[in-house]
Amino acid sequence: MCSSVSISSTCLVWGPQFRRSASSSSSSSSSRTQWHILSPSSSTGSVKFINNEVSSGLLSKWGFSHEDLHLRDIVDRQSSSEPSSNNSLFTKDDDENVAREGDLSLILLSSTKLTSVVAAFALNTPRPSTLERQRAIWAIYVWCRRTDELVDGPNADCLSSVGVLDRWEERLEDIFNGRPYDVLDAALTDTVHEFPIDIKPFKDMIEGMRLDTRKSQYENFQELYLYCYYVAGTVGLMSVPVMGIAPESPASVHHIYDAALYLGIGNQLTNILRDVGEDASRGRVYLPQDELAQFGLCNEDVYLRKVNDGWREFMKEQITRARFYFNLAEEGAYHLDKASRWPVWSALMLYKKILDAIEENDYDNLTRRAYVGRTKKLLMLPLAYSRSIAVPAGPAV
Repeated sequence: MCSSVSISSTCLVWGPQFRRSASSSSSSSSSRTQWHILSPSSSTGSVKFINNEVSSGLLSKWGFSHEDLHLRDIVDRQSSSEPSSNNSLFTKDDDENVAREGDLSLILLSSTKLTSVVAAFALNTPRPSTLERQRAIWAIYVWCRRTDELVDGPNADCLSSVGVLDRWEERLEDIFNGRPYDVLDAALTDTVHEFPIDIKPFKDMIEGMRLDTRKSQYENFQELYLYCYYVAGTVGLMSVPVMGIAPESPASVHHIYDAALYLGIGNQLTNILRDVGEDASRGRVYLPQDELAQFGLCNEDVYLRKVNDGWREFMKEQITRARFYFNLAEEGAYHLDKASRWPVWSALMLYKKILDAIEENDYDNLTRRAYVGRTKKLLMLPLAYSRSIAVPAGPAV
């Protein structure tokens, strides 16, 4: 699976419904794209055209009704809850006393590998400035990484993933009920007691792992969007309570959560475009089948690594859609707590650079992997910081 567990990305999705335009073939560059958006408050209403860019295809930007995912309920619960700072389950000195052995831990990351994973995360991601936030984000990251490993880890092929995920979900409920299974579980138990974090995004991520056990391709963007929400958008919902919202922000809480979720969608779409060749070697194609057909393409072209004009035009449209979600994410990033903005802006700008790298490779993401070098990452940090201290042009509602 090409899912990214990128915690510094506060990810946002929410309720605009989609209406797909009439289908068309891969027409010339003079054709005009119109993105049809319905009111987010209902499944019917007047259609608005929010973009009339010259483009080579007609691809829907919107994917899945968030009302069906009950995202507003999650936001309301996390916004109305108060963290219980006095209920912290453990301190640093208590770590060794919390762990308990068990069969499920044998199929998870070894402590050595997990340490290296977390170390890599720490080196590549600017962290929240307070110790409490750092520990909380680390705990969320580790849980997400371990969840991903159940399906895509080195031992995944030897296991019955469905049964493992069912037991993992039961273990998640124990974490939220104050019964951690090991030290790493205890870190998340401590986090959900310190911050008002709802359990549903975690369960939704497990559902995304279940999708990976039974699906290797997606018929349309609506299906792919739902998958992106499960494996990446959920991370934003988990992270916003830890990142915090600026007290002076004029934006609504729902707007800020929207932005976080959209960043997760953008990140995952970018991961998919970056990892097309790698995923194809594993028999997976995370590209909408109907959109491939619009450009005269099919899975066989992906497996054979055919980079032709049709593929380039198809990639241009996919990149445009990913950037659309990053642009939506920027609208909310300004309104996070000031101490948390820099890591969010850094993640956002880094992922946009990956899209740039695909373009620089002449849209060859089948035989070449888009890569952002360390120097570019370092040069990007001052710009990300300047964005993090900027004031938005006007209030968001």
